[in-house]
Amino acid sequence: MSRRPGAVLALLAFAQLIISLDYNIVYVALPDIGRALGFGAQSLQWVVSAYAVAFGGALLLGGRACDLFGPRRVFALGCALYAGSSLAGGLAGDPGLLVAARAGQGLGGALLFPATMTLVSTSFAAGRERNRAFAVWGTAGGSGMILGSLLGGVLTQAFGWAAVFFVNVPLAAAAAVLAFPLPARDPAREPGRRFDLAGALTATLGTTLVVFALVEGPELGWTSAVVLGTATAGLALLAAFAAIERRSRDPLLPPRLLRDRNLGTGVVVTFLYMGTFGTLLYFLTGYFQGVHGYGALATGLAFGVPMVAIAAGSQAAGRLATRCGTRATLVASLVVGGAGAVVLGLSMTLEASYLALVPALVVLGLGQGAGYTLMFGAAAAGIPAADQGVASGVASTAQQVGGSVGLAVFVAVANAGTHGLPGEALRVATVDGLRTAVLLAAAGIALTAVAALRFHGPRRAVAVPV
Repeated sequence: MSRRPGAVLALLAFAQLIISLDYNIVYVALPDIGRALGFGAQSLQWVVSAYAVAFGGALLLGGRACDLFGPRRVFALGCALYAGSSLAGGLAGDPGLLVAARAGQGLGGALLFPATMTLVSTSFAAGRERNRAFAVWGTAGGSGMILGSLLGGVLTQAFGWAAVFFVNVPLAAAAAVLAFPLPARDPAREPGRRFDLAGALTATLGTTLVVFALVEGPELGWTSAVVLGTATAGLALLAAFAAIERRSRDPLLPPRLLRDRNLGTGVVVTFLYMGTFGTLLYFLTGYFQGVHGYGALATGLAFGVPMVAIAAGSQAAGRLATRCGTRATLVASLVVGGAGAVVLGLSMTLEASYLALVPALVVLGLGQGAGYTLMFGAAAAGIPAADQGVASGVASTAQQVGGSVGLAVFVAVANAGTHGLPGEALRVATVDGLRTAVLLAAAGIALTAVAALRFHGPRRAVAVPV
């Protein structure tokens, strides 16, 4: 355990905040980026998609790298890659360079995310101390996703689109430097362990192609040759990966981990969580801007209430988990969040003011923040320390794929009745579609709560364990 736990926790939360900010910080800058660099209408989405594809495709590789080379080294490498890619993005003068820089940021995130999770699990004693650490880490992650929208609006309006990239450079560079004096040294590498190159290549390429198909499906059409071809190739590579792992003496993903009850449940819960909670930010943005005409800055400010609620829920989750148990607290948080989503969906009308949405946003944020804090730690419960990194990578890969699937499904639902409609009829249909999507997401959150009941462990005095 670290001798400076407060400083270590601050560093890990800071790194998690950087990752979360980059999910959404570029969204409000997209129109300016498109005009400045000459992106076409179809190619502009790759400013977002390049990050998502690289991040989702390399998470398993990043997780195993933590186990083999040490989470502190991987943490520093991920931060350095983030800083360099962000600098390249801000300096980019054409679409190709910017898309490559976004892919570099995604790869940096794929190294950094499992490294921070592993360091939280291994740097703090089981029980109250680790619960508190996960609460702070979860607060940074949950609120950072919304803070990205606000910060993106402010930076773009004040300094131009490049500022959403340049802001990461000093932040990530500072985190990389602090990685060496603060967290404890990485343990010595176990003799005889080797890097499963064949498994790494098939897993990374297969996952990348599947995530690519999920990201591009809504734009190109699910039956297009590109989507079907990449999905088929990705699934074939993942099948080859499974065969390689069964024969490997030191596999990238030990098959025994897939039989672990908590990790298997965690995969389902993180998949469903991001496929439901993770899509609501998109629909709220559409509601604020498409229905009520909010600008970028006003939209960012509108997310202030849910950001505060998410932070409060994250902080409460650690204390409640120590007192009532991780499983009970997680299930309760999902029920609360689902209730908030129902109220939010019913409140989304043409005439509704922002104040009318505030109660639903508060309830939703409390449940969302608490759930995010607890689900990753619950997924890794009982996993040996030597496999913590790859377990984190598995859970976070499910998170990324779940977000892509959920967004594709619910966007199709939301847009189903809007095609070809003009003016006021379009506004009415947009509200109806958004309301339906949010209510369906609430049903998915209820299913997530049911799935979370399968987490194993006593109901009282349960830590968020290693």
